[in-house]
Amino acid sequence: MNTQLNAMPNAPLEAQAVTNAAVAATRPLYWSIRRELWENRSLYIAPLTIASLFLVGFLISTIQQMPKMRATLVDPAQQRAAIHMPYDVAAFVLLLTAFFTGAFYCLDALYGERRDRSVLFWKSLPVSDLTAVLAKACIPLAVLPLFAFVVILATQFVIFLLSTAFALGNGFSAVALWAQLPLWKMWISLLCAIVASALWYAPIYGWLLLVSSFVRRGVFLSAVLPPFAIGVVEKIAFNTHYFADMMTFRLTGWYSQAFVPMAPGAVSPADPLTQLTLGRFLSRPELWIGLAVAAIFLAMAVRLRRSREPI
Repeated sequence: MNTQLNAMPNAPLEAQAVTNAAVAATRPLYWSIRRELWENRSLYIAPLTIASLFLVGFLISTIQQMPKMRATLVDPAQQRAAIHMPYDVAAFVLLLTAFFTGAFYCLDALYGERRDRSVLFWKSLPVSDLTAVLAKACIPLAVLPLFAFVVILATQFVIFLLSTAFALGNGFSAVALWAQLPLWKMWISLLCAIVASALWYAPIYGWLLLVSSFVRRGVFLSAVLPPFAIGVVEKIAFNTHYFADMMTFRLTGWYSQAFVPMAPGAVSPADPLTQLTLGRFLSRPELWIGLAVAAIFLAMAVRLRRSREPI
């Protein structure tokens, strides 16, 4: 009994010590991620710029086409398709922007700090190479998708407000417009799409970070030419295109695995969640093989960062 009573006051102290140790272990990663955001303003400038340009284009297009919509859109399915189109296009354009922004960031992430020799300063800090590479990998895999999700939500909400204002100004029913837009379901579907695409693209980002960790010049060509050369050699030697098909599937396959693909010319369903097939996506071996390959690429990048000298 005395032993139990003596041990009880120490339990909160031990829990606090574990918490402090966990915070201390993650703090270098947190500040490393913040450092990447401070040094790479294009990560948030590019999506914001594209979103602004899209809204300007949507505003001009709506001003021109809104007076004609009453006569042309008689079928309810056509009306729903016309209402959903700017939201879908905005999401697609900004997702594509996030992918290219993350890809170019990865190409310069480790190469740039060796080129300007700032890697010598960063290695002098008490931050391991593993933490530094993981912080850089978190940008395209977590931070950029989350920021893209917020930007898409804000863009679609502005589209919603503009559409409502134009509908009221041209004699359309705002209630009928709102009934065609299940915004919450659209945003849940969008979140699933962003998570699925980030996981699917993990080996691509890992490969780009690996190339960025060891090349001395021509980082873009060093990343693109090896896959292209493999595809050309396979075509010439065997007259097959398995590698090219695999690369195409890696670039676009996340959508066909996480969602029910729509036929060309088909109208978007009233409930976007009916298109989700997350069970099929999570059960695909290509997903888990890709994540394993990404982990291998990142481990190699950590080792190369430890051994490579500045350019």
